[in-house]
Amino acid sequence: MESGLAGIMALDARLMRAAGLLDSDPAAAASEAAEILKEHPGDTTALLLLGTARRKSGNPDAAETLNALAAAQPNYAPFQLELGKTLAYQSRDADALAALLRAVELEPNLAQAWRELANLHAKLGDPLACDLAYAHFTRLASPDQRLAEAEFALANHRPDAAESLARSQLAKDPHDAAALRVLAGIAAEREDYAEADRLYAQCLQIAPGYNRARLDLVRILHLQQKAESMLPLLERLLQLEPGSLLYRSLQAAAFGLLGQNERSRKILGALTNEFPGNEELWISYGNALRAGGLAEQAVAAYRKGARLRPSYGEAYFCLANLKTFKFTDAEIDAMRAEANRQEIADEDRLHLEFALGKALEDARDFEQSFRHYALGNALRRRTVSYDAAANNRFVASLQSMYSAEFLAARRGAGCQAPDPIFIVGMPRSGSTLIEQILAGHSQVEGTRELPDIQGLALELGITELRAGSPQFGEQVQRLTRDDLGALGERYMSQTRPYRLRATPYFIDKTPSNYYHVGLIQLILPSARIIDVRRSPLACCFANFKQHFQAGVWFSYSLDDIARYYRGYIELMAHFDKVLPGRVHRVQYEDLVRDLEGEVRKLLQYCGLPFEQQCLRFNETQRVVQTASSEQVRLPLFADGVDQWRNFEPWLGELKEALGDLSR
Repeated sequence: MESGLAGIMALDARLMRAAGLLDSDPAAAASEAAEILKEHPGDTTALLLLGTARRKSGNPDAAETLNALAAAQPNYAPFQLELGKTLAYQSRDADALAALLRAVELEPNLAQAWRELANLHAKLGDPLACDLAYAHFTRLASPDQRLAEAEFALANHRPDAAESLARSQLAKDPHDAAALRVLAGIAAEREDYAEADRLYAQCLQIAPGYNRARLDLVRILHLQQKAESMLPLLERLLQLEPGSLLYRSLQAAAFGLLGQNERSRKILGALTNEFPGNEELWISYGNALRAGGLAEQAVAAYRKGARLRPSYGEAYFCLANLKTFKFTDAEIDAMRAEANRQEIADEDRLHLEFALGKALEDARDFEQSFRHYALGNALRRRTVSYDAAANNRFVASLQSMYSAEFLAARRGAGCQAPDPIFIVGMPRSGSTLIEQILAGHSQVEGTRELPDIQGLALELGITELRAGSPQFGEQVQRLTRDDLGALGERYMSQTRPYRLRATPYFIDKTPSNYYHVGLIQLILPSARIIDVRRSPLACCFANFKQHFQAGVWFSYSLDDIARYYRGYIELMAHFDKVLPGRVHRVQYEDLVRDLEGEVRKLLQYCGLPFEQQCLRFNETQRVVQTASSEQVRLPLFADGVDQWRNFEPWLGELKEALGDLSR
C-alpha cells in the first residue's frame, strides 16, 4: 500500500516538473511526457501534457496526437479543449470549432474552452457568438487575487498601487486581458485618455468578446466626447443585451453629442416609458429636451425626477440651470428642507446649494444667495484636484514654446482648409451667444464644444502634467511640415460627423482651446479664431455661480478663478504679440451696446457677407448644449451686464486676487 502511494506521488512529481517546462521549454516537456507514458501507458494527464507540449513547441504532429487522444477518450473535455486550441493554431477553424463545442458540451463549466470559443468566433466574424461565449468565460473564471486587489485599489483612487499589481500580473501573463483592462482604467483615472484608448483596444484585440472592457471603452470615449467611436461599440453591446438601460442611455448620449437630438430624445423617451421610476433617466431626458429648445417639456421632466426622489439635488439644479426658470415658494421650501437634512449625500447637497443660490438671487436676497453659492462651491472644491500653480506653469510653458521665431519658421505649413471657426475664451463669457449669432448665417453651421483639438494636444504631450519640464513641447518641435498638414487633415476628418449641413464653414466652440491657439495656427493656419471676452468681475463671478458637470475645475474658488482668468489674459496677450491680428476679439459689453456694429466686424473678420438673420440669433432653431441654451434663445438685453454688482459686498477676495484687472 505504501509503495503504491509512493509510486503515485513520484508520478505526480514528474508530471508537475514536466508541466513546469511547458512555457520555458515545451520540447523538453514533450520528451518527459513521452517517457512517462512509456512507464504508464494511457495515463490521462501525461497524454494531455504530451499533446499540449507538442502544440506549444510547434510540432506539426500535435493535432494528430490530440486527435488520437480525443478519439480514445471522446468524453474527456480537456482533450477536446486542447485539440480545439491546436486546430485553431493551425487555422483548421471548422475542426477547431467542432472540438471546442464538444468540450463545452461535455463540461459546460470549462472556462478556458469558452474563452477559446470566443476568440474563434471573433476570427470567424461572428461577434454575437463571440460575446456570448466570453460572457460564459467571465462568469466561470475565478478572479486572480492580484487582479482583485488591483481593481480594489483603483476603485479607491490608488492608481500607483493598482498599477504595481496589474503589471506584476502581466509579467506573469502578458496576454492577460483583465490586467490590461486595469491598466487602461489607471490611465483613464490619470486622464491619459490616449493611453487608455490604446490599452482598451489592445485588451479587445486579445479578448474580442470582453464586453466589460468594451463598456469601459465606451465610457472613456464618452468622457472625451468621441461620440462616433462610441456607436459601433454600443451596437455590439446591444446585440447581446438589446433591452439594456445603460447601453441605450449611452447610445442616446452619443447621438446627442453628434447633434442628432431627435434620435437621442426618441431613445430616452422610450426609456422613460419602460423605466418610469428611474429618476436619473428623467434628468437625461430633460437635458435632451432642453438642448432641442423644448424648455417646458424639460421642466416637466426635471420636476418628475425631483418627485421621484425629493433629495435628488441634480433635478433641482437642472431647473435652476435653465437660467430663465423661476422656482415656486413651495419648491424653495422643499430644497431648503432637503439641504438641512444631515444624512443627505454631498453630491445632492452641493446641487441643492447651487439651485438655492439661483432661486434666492431671483428673489433678490443676494446675501443668502451668495451664502448658498459659496457652500456649493466649497463642497465641490473638496472633491477636485485643481492646482492653480500647475496652470500657471502650463501657461508659461506654452508662451515659451510658441515663440514668434518658432511660429514663423513653420509659416505656410498645415492643412489650408478655411472651414473651422474656433471660438475661445473663458466659460460664461458670451461664447455661446457668438456661436448662435454666427450659426444664424447661411454659410455657417454651429456644432458644439468639440474635443478634437484638446485630444491632439494630449497626444502631443501638451498637458499640465508635463508643463515646466525640459521635455515639454518636444513632440511638437519634431513635427515636420507633412506632419502638421496630416494633423490638420485629421482634425477635419474627425469633426466631419458633427457637420450635418453642407455649409462651407463650421464652428468649434470650446473655450479652453485658447490654450491651443498656437497649435491651431500650426495645423490649420486658415481657420478663424475668435476670442470672446467679458469684464473680469462679471465673468469670474458668473463662473463661481455655475456648477459645471466636469472639466472646469478652476471654478469652485474665487481665488482659483481669478488666477485662471489672469493666466488666460496673459496667454492671449502673448498670442496677440507673436501672431498680430490673427485672433479677432469680441468684448461682450461692446456687443450688448452695439450689436449690429460688432456683428458686422465679426462677419468681416470671418470673410462672410453681412446677413440680417445674424442679428435675430434668438430665432435660430438649433440644438444648444451649454449652460446658456435658454438665454441665447432670448433677445439681447443690457440688464445682465452688471448683475455681479448685486454681490459686490462679498467679492473682496475676488477683487484682491484679480488685482489691477478688477479696476
